[in-house]
Amino acid sequence: MAETRYFRDYPGRTGARTLFKMEHYLEIYDDLLVAWQGRDISFLEIGVYKGGSLPMWQGFLGPGSRLTFLDIDPACRALELPGTKVEIGDQSDPAFLEAVGQAHGPFDLIVDDGGHKMHQQITSFRHLWPRLNDRGLYIVEDTHTSYWPGFGGGFREPASFIEFAKDLIDRLHSWYTEDDAGFPLHPLAREIGGIRFHDSLVVIEKRLKEAPVAITAQNGQTVRSRRMLEVRGRRSIF
Repeated sequence: MAETRYFRDYPGRTGARTLFKMEHYLEIYDDLLVAWQGRDISFLEIGVYKGGSLPMWQGFLGPGSRLTFLDIDPACRALELPGTKVEIGDQSDPAFLEAVGQAHGPFDLIVDDGGHKMHQQITSFRHLWPRLNDRGLYIVEDTHTSYWPGFGGGFREPASFIEFAKDLIDRLHSWYTEDDAGFPLHPLAREIGGIRFHDSLVVIEKRLKEAPVAITAQNGQTVRSRRMLEVRGRRSIF
């Protein structure tokens, strides 16, 4: 039987609504979200545009899912489908994001396909990340704008979303600091499970966790220790 790839094959099933996505995102989503197909979840996407992604996500997720979409253009409200909700507001407005989170959150899957400007992507992440459930995914599309000065980006521009996401890598690893003053343990170390960088796409996984544990196992017996996080002046044990 031929393999079905929901997202890769979806453009051939579109109707009158325009869907605008980078083509390679579709294959990434097929691999990334394979376990999510048919699940009833709480979903949020920033950016409606012509409304083409509403039926795409609705067809992929379970019939009991709660699907919320945000856009700054009031005309997008008319693109609501039965079983979806379109909220109108600015994704860089903390008060609007807070209201959306209270009304429709918490969310299992968040996709930012909104205005793509640096302050928009960063503000949305900061205010919606707390509204993301454990084991949820926060996906930011079109991160190539981090290299466009017209969007507030530029190569290694400190204010870009890509540089913001690179900083999250450090926060994820702050368990292992030897510099408590300059590089202290960050709360996000207990919340970020992993970060994936694809071509123009960043995926941040939420995984609530305790401090990492090292194990030593022999003859079926396991000893667990957090000593790795406490010592200083570490040298390789290998």
